Amino acid sequence: MPDLGEYRRKRDPKRTPEPVPAGDPVPRGNDDTFVIQEHHARQLHWDVRFERGGVLVSWAVPKGLPPLPDTTRLAVHTEDHPLEYATFEGEIPAGEYGGGLMKIWDRGRYETLHWNDHKVEVVLHGSRVRGKYLFVNRRKDDRDWIVRRVDPPQRRGFAELPRFVQPMVPRKGNLPEDDGAWGYEFTWDGLRAQVRVEGGRAEVRDAEGDEITGRYPELKGLGEQLGATEVLLDGELIALEGAKPSAAALRRRAGADHRQAKRLMDRTPVLYLPFDVLHLDGRAQLDQPYQRRRQRLRRLGLEGDSWRVPQHYTGGGADVLAAALENGLTGIIAKRLDSVYEPGRRSDAWRVITR
Repeated sequence: MPDLGEYRRKRDPKRTPEPVPAGDPVPRGNDDTFVIQEHHARQLHWDVRFERGGVLVSWAVPKGLPPLPDTTRLAVHTEDHPLEYATFEGEIPAGEYGGGLMKIWDRGRYETLHWNDHKVEVVLHGSRVRGKYLFVNRRKDDRDWIVRRVDPPQRRGFAELPRFVQPMVPRKGNLPEDDGAWGYEFTWDGLRAQVRVEGGRAEVRDAEGDEITGRYPELKGLGEQLGATEVLLDGELIALEGAKPSAAALRRRAGADHRQAKRLMDRTPVLYLPFDVLHLDGRAQLDQPYQRRRQRLRRLGLEGDSWRVPQHYTGGGADVLAAALENGLTGIIAKRLDSVYEPGRRSDAWRVITR
């Protein structure tokens, strides 16, 4: 039976902007409305709620609903919420239950194919999510559920997000004569790193593909900023001393374990500089020209204390090189605007220029 008792026990209407109705739930509606809320609480997750018998029956899904049918994700069955919660967005105060930003990620109608205490099968008709999903209770306790997609991927040609792509590397060279056909980036002499974001979680790997996530805890927020966006980024990690890149500082951070890294975060901060996007929301970007990949990277809006997209310049290579050398950098990288990403290759389409 619908019951808002647990919901009320966890919330004080004087301390939270969440709706806390005083009366018992009154069944209304057609049991066909759903909402998915992106919840930036202590751990980012997505709350999936279905109107049922006058309340919103709810699951917290840490990584969001899976886009592929062969992926199973955890779904934690939580307390029923009032129907008014279907329109709630706002900041739950710190210290309160579920404290953090709550925003609506998707909403729409759903069809019920099966519904009991151990199995819920529904078809979602949202603006962002459409298709058949199955929630199954693993029967360890009432909260322990899993969810998987039953239908094929929502979009034709959807490709799974890779763990790692062998990095493309540049050759040494001179400033190109056809200057306007090239883009230019500063060289930072940092640590090459790929960041994979899935379900709001960031995973960091070095140029050999070894996972190094624990050494750079400040990049956790990058995954949270991207939220449900699934992406594989290529870039560089640099460490700062006196607001300038420091090779010695980077070596200290690269050699630290996860416990040491947490102590080093304040006095030896790292900055991640993504300069390429290799996979984005189910589509490989490797065959796209550099200029288009750069545009898509910029549209991700990556800006934080520990990450930002570095500037690149179209044409004017001599001026960019002069600026790099004047600011103590070793040089620039020139990249053909029409070049594709060539995994594992040392390519003539990318040139390191130091003088």
